[in-house]
Amino acid sequence: MSPNLENGWETLSPLSLDHQSTTPCDPNVLTAMEPYWSTDWGNASSKYNRPGIKAAAAVNLARERIASTLGVQTEQVIFTSGATEANNLALIGYARARALLNNNPGHLITLVTEHHSVLDPLRQLKKEGFRLTEIHPNSDGLVSTEQLEKAIEKDTFLVSIMLANNEIGVIQPISELSKICKEKGIILHTDAVQAFGHIPLNVNELGVDLLSLSGHKIYGPKGIGALIMTKKLPITPLQWGGNQEQGIRPGTLPVPLIVGLAKATEIAMQDLQSRMQRLSDLRNHLLNGLSTNIPDLIINGSIDQRLPHNLNISIPSKRGNQLHRKLKRYISCSNGSACNNGAPSHVLMALGRTSKEAEASLRLSLGRSTTLEEIDRAIFLISETIKYCK
Repeated sequence: MSPNLENGWETLSPLSLDHQSTTPCDPNVLTAMEPYWSTDWGNASSKYNRPGIKAAAAVNLARERIASTLGVQTEQVIFTSGATEANNLALIGYARARALLNNNPGHLITLVTEHHSVLDPLRQLKKEGFRLTEIHPNSDGLVSTEQLEKAIEKDTFLVSIMLANNEIGVIQPISELSKICKEKGIILHTDAVQAFGHIPLNVNELGVDLLSLSGHKIYGPKGIGALIMTKKLPITPLQWGGNQEQGIRPGTLPVPLIVGLAKATEIAMQDLQSRMQRLSDLRNHLLNGLSTNIPDLIINGSIDQRLPHNLNISIPSKRGNQLHRKLKRYISCSNGSACNNGAPSHVLMALGRTSKEAEASLRLSLGRSTTLEEIDRAIFLISETIKYCK
């Protein structure tokens, strides 16, 4: 059976509440990129002809805008194909370079709830002889300074902890954790993909040494991201064949995508504070409505230290596959990261959820265009759908 829908909602397109997976490209971003696909098509590395000089100027301006937003110098911005490459470059690139210099692999620390683009590179390093500690966060998804201090060993040299979790949206106390790392001479990397453009972010105030970001989470183009390096670190490239990006990341620069990333960054900063408040109010309205209608609803992760546009819940009395199968006709959402390939969320399992509870979870992520009417619609659709699930 299907929900007894009212108000003609069943005839509308599925409601989009999966903005942490990706976002549509902003029309102003498309406009900014357009000339560099065709008219201004030069190679930014060809600085001996006019098209190349114009392309290089566009890249330099984009780099300046992104650096200014983050409070860093332009030379500290390294463009990549996205956050996955930025994470791999930061973790594998630095770890291998340091091991060569010290003739010793050493010890690495991360959270078991990290995105796979952090966990998988670190686990690859473990195969190469590095030792790895994966900290389990507290039941609210947050890690404490005490947990980090306890995990540090004599030869710990690199810690990677994401700023905001991609599934449960919790915001880690990175600035506090960075103080511990600095005292111990440990390099700190953070995956800031879900935080960048959604909450205030200043790299120096965070105190991190390496930071990864992506364009397609902030209404920019897919296929572009950046690694921010606040200090000069030895990085072994993951690929060779050119001297672009200080020799750290070779390859012809995708000028249109870089311009698009800068424009998306600029747009994201324009209404950041008011957008945060509006989405937080809508998210809380969504939570209150669902909590009223679903008595056994469980909130996954801290509700206080959380991205304003994220809500992650479990409904333990229902079967997850049935819930998602019935709901997908009406709402686009997920039960975890887009990279999980349908497996129960390792993030929720780390919080103590059972496999059944993890499968019966919903990650609901609001977007810039989400309205109160849509939130009311979501409350009704989810509540009604659950009535027809076992």
